[in-house]
Amino acid sequence: MKLTLFDLDHTLLPIDSDHAWGVYTTTIGWTDPEDFSRRNDAFYAHYKAGTLDIHDYVRFATDAVRRQGAAKAAAAHDGFMRTVIEPALRPQALELVRRHRQAGDTVLIVTATNEFVTRPIARAFGVDELIAVELARDASGWITGDIQGIPSARQGKVERMNQWLATHGLGWADVVSTFYTDSINDLSLLETVDHPVATNPDERLRATALERGWRILDLFGPA
Repeated sequence: MKLTLFDLDHTLLPIDSDHAWGVYTTTIGWTDPEDFSRRNDAFYAHYKAGTLDIHDYVRFATDAVRRQGAAKAAAAHDGFMRTVIEPALRPQALELVRRHRQAGDTVLIVTATNEFVTRPIARAFGVDELIAVELARDASGWITGDIQGIPSARQGKVERMNQWLATHGLGWADVVSTFYTDSINDLSLLETVDHPVATNPDERLRATALERGWRILDLFGPA
């Protein structure tokens, strides 16, 4: 099996979908602009620094959604897709995914952003297999703000991929694997796959890729 994995934010998208969703909830009046922006930006800074407490962040990021309920949340996400995500779908990113799918690769998006935000985005790229932060749900089926299982962040991406492979009766030795990502946070998975690709890499990942001779792809042009 040829297995191609993509990070999402700043890899296939030129934006951070999680951060952008938070901003969108403010524009539609779900959150206080000043307080939410301050906290959202602080969490994003921790993410870039590799110091994010993902459990705290997911509780914060899903708070407005939880309070609005499933119907309003779905309608808001439709608006988010139209006004924020669709304009950010770059032809070169769509073509990269298409080429791998056309070549017969099994394609997955592996992201540290939660499933509510990312599943419709994965579908927009034509990708059915999504590994994202899974959200715990209450007896009614609505999200609680907690994380279900292992969060797909940092080393958790490797653990979630190990689970995915096991459910398909496979191990890493049974696949030829490629992983595209922009972030040094994904170093563990980059070191696991056969073909790491530093894609629109942050400064630290670019330096690491140059040192180790990994391929560098500036999908959206030079940083």
